[in-house]
Amino acid sequence: MYLAIREMRFAKVRYSLIAIIMLLVAFLVLFVTGLARGLAYDNAASIQNMDATHFIMEKDSNHRFTRSQLSGQVLVQASSIAGQQNVQPLGVKMTTMTAEGTAGKLDVTLLGIRPEGWLMPKVTEGAAITSNGTGQVLVDRKLKDSGIGLGTVLVDQASGLKWTVSGFVSDESFSHSPAVFLNEHDWRQLQLETMARPGTGGSGDEKTYSAIAVKADKHQAEQLVSALPDSEIVTKSDAVSAIPGYKEEQGSLWMMIIFLFIISSFVLAVFFYVITIQKSSQFGILKAIGTRTAYLVRSVTLQVLLLSAGSLIVSMLLVQAIEAVLPGGMPFQLQPSTLAYTSGAFIAMSLAGSLLSVWKVTKIDALDAIGRSAA
Repeated sequence: MYLAIREMRFAKVRYSLIAIIMLLVAFLVLFVTGLARGLAYDNAASIQNMDATHFIMEKDSNHRFTRSQLSGQVLVQASSIAGQQNVQPLGVKMTTMTAEGTAGKLDVTLLGIRPEGWLMPKVTEGAAITSNGTGQVLVDRKLKDSGIGLGTVLVDQASGLKWTVSGFVSDESFSHSPAVFLNEHDWRQLQLETMARPGTGGSGDEKTYSAIAVKADKHQAEQLVSALPDSEIVTKSDAVSAIPGYKEEQGSLWMMIIFLFIISSFVLAVFFYVITIQKSSQFGILKAIGTRTAYLVRSVTLQVLLLSAGSLIVSMLLVQAIEAVLPGGMPFQLQPSTLAYTSGAFIAMSLAGSLLSVWKVTKIDALDAIGRSAA
């Protein structure tokens, strides 16, 4: 340990350059990771916030809420298996709305729920919607940036229906669009109005729900599969992955993160391998006077560990500083758990990058090194 620290203090410029490179790579890894997690949450926040373990959807809907239509009979069958308290109807419809009296258009996702059920989000401002009332909705706080406030009347361009904003909720979105929650009565009215329009192919059949949210254990899920052959029982993770653009977006970002890890490992490996070659004669002399190879290996490993840990700590502080000044609408999330495993992976890859230098140290022959030094 003393040798590793003493050497780093002696060659400050050399190790400072390595530390700066590692700092930049670590910062980029953490920032892109936070961006990936933020985008993932923004894409599926409303679904992830739900306490459901499974969703019942129409067969051949490819696990997509917007392609699924279920009848009330499916709701009754699911309630008899999982229990009425563990089953909640859910409507999902992406649409365009305007605030009455304005021309600006808003892309939103309408979510039809039972206000007294466990799909109801926490109201952060204003009043909650109820099952008895009509024409009232809860909207995500992001819509405040578009001039939406309490009492604003929203007009659905597809159906022409109007709702008044009664309250706001936080962190509720679907496919990157703010969520708008309405009760079951208003949802059915929306369905009837939409199907009654020319060219929609219907005039009010029994298919009123997009999906049914269920709290079910493994046995109950198997029972639902057997009892509902014309429907699909989808886990929450599969439902989230099926949201349009979710897998593609996350796949691209995580590919970037993986390559950043690999690049950091290679950069560190090259730097320390070159340094090890330059110090071959010194290592040989140390071996000749009795220094154990294990001690030299620990010295190299400790240098890598100190540089990676130090760079990581500074990069965490930089990321927190950047996060504090990011706009409120920026989808960025770096939870402690995500930070922990990302940091652990970075240090592990850094140590993996030092293996080449460690191998080189073990192969240095004392006599050959002394001969080269004398020459």
